[in-house]
Amino acid sequence: MSSELIFISGFIVFIALMLAIDLGLFAKPNVPVSIKRAGIMSAVWVTLALCFYALILKYGHLLHHIDNLSSLQQINIKHFHHLTINPKDFAGSLELYRKNLALEFITGYVVEYALSVDNIFVIVLIFGAFAVDQKHYHKVLFWGIIGAVLMRFAFIFVGATLISQFHWILYLFGAFLVYTGVMMFVNRNEEEEIDPQNNKIVKFASKYFSVHTKFEGNRFFLKINGKRFITPLFLVLLIIEVTDLVFAVDSIPAIFSFTKDPYIVFFSNIFAILGLRSMFFLLVNIIHKFHYLKIGLAVLLTFIGLKMLGGEYASEIGLTTGNSLLIILAILVISVVASLIFPEKKKEGGGQRSEV
Repeated sequence: MSSELIFISGFIVFIALMLAIDLGLFAKPNVPVSIKRAGIMSAVWVTLALCFYALILKYGHLLHHIDNLSSLQQINIKHFHHLTINPKDFAGSLELYRKNLALEFITGYVVEYALSVDNIFVIVLIFGAFAVDQKHYHKVLFWGIIGAVLMRFAFIFVGATLISQFHWILYLFGAFLVYTGVMMFVNRNEEEEIDPQNNKIVKFASKYFSVHTKFEGNRFFLKINGKRFITPLFLVLLIIEVTDLVFAVDSIPAIFSFTKDPYIVFFSNIFAILGLRSMFFLLVNIIHKFHYLKIGLAVLLTFIGLKMLGGEYASEIGLTTGNSLLIILAILVISVVASLIFPEKKKEGGGQRSEV
């Protein structure tokens, strides 16, 4: 068995184990997730991501079974790392490769984790629109995360295949990210609303499935007089899955701006997605306080899109992966700090925002 297969298999087993632990130890049936438990799990997922960063830093060459200079040069070219390989110093070149790979991972992780916050904004609206009981949040988000992992796996490797065959597609990704960032900024003050009655997913499900009229605890399916129904809770799960699919169209191309290695894109994406659930419970009742975060995410997407459009010229003017990571962190910190220093004024006649 090759080291590459061992690396990937080990990662999948590890993620499955962590999900099982998360579900078994940190999820009490029909009990809302507390801020304390959410904080613990958020810290656990961030720590695990940092540990994985350290693992790549030391053993990243095993990911593609690099054991000689020729294989290192091939991977360097295949995944567009643009590293200066010294034929007379294989050990030094290998260390350079591992450091670059680890940096690409942590940058992709930070980008995806940051963009996940926008996902949380929408999930809060979905739960509120359908009046989902807080004690059922965890189950919906758990299965939502499972679906997101599977969908993103397919997205990432299809995207990597397209890039390897048609390198110019990166410029389309870049233009799309710039457009998305600009539109996010333009529409930043628009109130997002979700109408359960006129939602397209609800209409589609109602057309092809029998939908029960009310919630039945935390059940997704129900059988009445031999007929199977889907519950409103399952409709919420479907909407969240489709929402994540839409967000993946932004976030996955954004990570391809920093690495073309599909495994690194997948690893960084999955660690961020798996931490989304705990982050949701941590921020659910305070996320509206970060009103400048939308602007920050708009700037972040625009910056990444411009970097992607710049191609190799972006690195030549100093926009390396390391410097880009510092810029991204600065954008996020500024938007969060500005939100806290300059709180949003209450709208006249609007009163206090309702919490989920």
